[in-house]
Parts: sequence; structure tokens; C-alpha cells
Amino acid sequence: GITYMAPDLQKYYEEQFSMMATQGWADLVEDFLKLKASINDVTLTTDTQDLFYRKGQLDILDLILKRKETAEQVYEELNNEENV
Repeated sequence: GITYMAPDLQKYYEEQFSMMATQGWADLVEDFLKLKASINDVTLTTDTQDLFYRKGQLDILDLILKRKETAEQVYEELNNEENV
């Protein structure tokens, strides 16, 4: 039979998608993409410590920039698991 996602988990994802549908989220993503491009310019690095620092910054930016895609994938997987 068909089962349904736990209500608190369903609400969590609904809130995530609601937030990511706003103009504010789109603006944040645009700003972060510009920031990523500037951080990603290795010609500006001063030493290996700076290079590793920039890599850490890029890792965090990618987590945020891929948040919507990741949430959509997990949500779909949860729905597929529960509808088997």
C-alpha cells in the first residue's frame, strides 16, 4: 500500500522549497555565484594556506548553491521509497 512521508519531514521540505522559490533566495544565489567566481581565481592566492582557505570557502558556497538540487533529489527519493 501507499505510505506517506512523516508530517514533520513533509513540512520541513515544504518550507525549504517555499524559501528557495523567493526572489531573496534567487538574489542570494546570484551573489554567491559572483563571490565564487572571485574566490576561484587562483591568480589572487598568496600562498598555500590562502589556497586551502579559498578551497574551504568554495566547498561551503557549493553546499549552499547546490542546496535546492540536493533537497529536490532527497525529497524525490523519500517519496519513491514510501510509494513502493
